Amino acid sequence: MSERTNPPSRSASGYDLTPLTAAEKEKLAAGLNAEERRVILHQGTERPFCGGLLKEKRPGVFACRLCGLPLFRSDTKFESGTGWPSFYAPFDPDHIRSVRDTSHGMIRTEIRCARCDGHLGHVFDDGPPPTGLRYCLNSVSLKFIESA
Repeated sequence: MSERTNPPSRSASGYDLTPLTAAEKEKLAAGLNAEERRVILHQGTERPFCGGLLKEKRPGVFACRLCGLPLFRSDTKFESGTGWPSFYAPFDPDHIRSVRDTSHGMIRTEIRCARCDGHLGHVFDDGPPPTGLRYCLNSVSLKFIESA
């Protein structure tokens, strides 16, 4: 039997967004390496231009590395020149949670996975049309699923 106490919630695209229990999250986190744990669980940032998904251009979906929730489609990815994978729109807005981040002497908007609360990166308002947004992601927070 599940330890979840909240009723399941679904995104507009039909995915289960029920928050993971602490036990479920720790079970998934057991498969992370030290760098993935630092970034995803402790709001770290990988160095620019070193992420494994920075140059990924194949058709597919970028999903949460921890829980597998689809986060971004490859057709919304663009080259921002920042050194991190960048997207102008999420797979489903319900899949991303925003948190005010005042660390490092700045005010930014941190983005997290809506299901597992894993740290993904930040969103900025200097992106391309049609949204004008730049979702700036850590590669280690994502896994790529190529379209068939």
